Amino acid sequence: MSFPVYAIVRAGGRQEKVSVDDVLNIDLVADEVGATLKWEPLLVVNDGNVISEAAELGGYLVTAEVIGEAKGPKINILKYKNKTGYKKRLGHRQKYTRVRVTGIAAK
Repeated sequence: MSFPVYAIVRAGGRQEKVSVDDVLNIDLVADEVGATLKWEPLLVVNDGNVISEAAELGGYLVTAEVIGEAKGPKINILKYKNKTGYKKRLGHRQKYTRVRVTGIAAK
């Protein structure tokens, strides 16, 4: 039984579990489409072996390619106070960068 290779990386203020060819949304970065992002992993699982020591993780690198930009779901905010006629409506839509993980490899 073979185990998939995956890594935990810190991308955009969150930790994400990634493997090769995964597409994920991270917080907006100012790179163009086709640019390469490089992350140092926090944890790597390779064939069932868990690597979490900083000395060993220094030899690994996760690379990703920027696909484009995306927007999250619309969040509606409604503030209301009874009997005063106060109503306020706001909206927010978070912007993300879509990336495709291209490799998890030793340096």
